[in-house]
Parts: sequence; structure tokens; C-alpha cells
Amino acid sequence: MKLTRALRLGLDGIYKLAGALAALCLIAILGLIVLQMLARWTGEVFPGAAEYAGYAMAAASFLAFANALNKGIHIRVSILHQMLGTTALRLLEIWCFAIGTATMWYFVYYAQRFVYWSWKFNDISQGQDKTPLWIPQSFMLAGSIILAIALTDHLLQLVFTGKHRVARELEEAMAGE
Repeated sequence: MKLTRALRLGLDGIYKLAGALAALCLIAILGLIVLQMLARWTGEVFPGAAEYAGYAMAAASFLAFANALNKGIHIRVSILHQMLGTTALRLLEIWCFAIGTATMWYFVYYAQRFVYWSWKFNDISQGQDKTPLWIPQSFMLAGSIILAIALTDHLLQLVFTGKHRVARELEEAMAGE
């Protein structure tokens, strides 16, 4: 029981940490935009600011996916939920989480190969920043792995306990709309 509790706390901590890192990436985007504006006003050039903001946006998106899933922020078709009975709904959710999990692990497999080959060939960006592309791609890979783990976590919870761990508060609020 202690192992299960420790695993649950660890996974929830990873999801929250990824969400916090996504928020920091959004703050970095704001900082980059402000710095770029200041540079223009003073007649200076900030090479690569747009590229860095793009990398931070991709990192923010991928890092936020698992946290958003746990909080129930992803788009769900609640009208279908209201039409189905308990057994049919459980089977549909198992099917959806299974497809999502398989798809995400498939994506992770190819994303890690993508990052590896970018590193191996020393692929750099085409912009003025000349950033090795494996660095921003690594954030995408990390977010993808965390989302794949979260989907697997929800699938296993659903199969073994009959309930997923998507936050119910937002789910109920969405059903009322």
C-alpha cells in the first residue's frame, strides 16, 4: 500500500511539475517578446528571439498536456457521456484511453528517434540563433513521455478500479453547459 501511495504521489508530482514548467515557458515567451520590443525601440537586434519564443511555445504545449488531462481541461464529448449507460460508458472510456495511450507511445517512439538523429547529425536551426535542434526537441519528447505515462496511468486506473482520474469538477461543469 505504501508503494502504491508513493507511486501515486510521484506521478502526480511529475504531472504538476510539468505543468509548472509549461507556465515558466509561457513566462519566458513574455520575457522574450518584451526584450525583443526593447531591442527594437533602442535600435538593437535580438537575433533568434522569435525562434526562442517558438521553442518555448512548443515546450509549453507539450509539457502542459499531462497536467491538463488530469485537470479535465482537454475537450471531451460530454453529450455522448449523458446518452450512455454505466457499462457502455466504461467500455467507451477504456477504448478511448487505450487508443490514446497506444498513439502517444507510438509518438514517443518516433519522437525519441527524431531527437536522437538531430543530435547525431548536429542539426541546427535555420534562423539566426543556430540552436542545436535536439535541445528544443527534447522538451517536446519529455512532454510526450509524461503524457504517455499519464494516459497509461488513467487507462490502468480505469481498467482496475472502474474510474479514471480525470478531475470530476470540470467534467460536471462541462456537462451543465
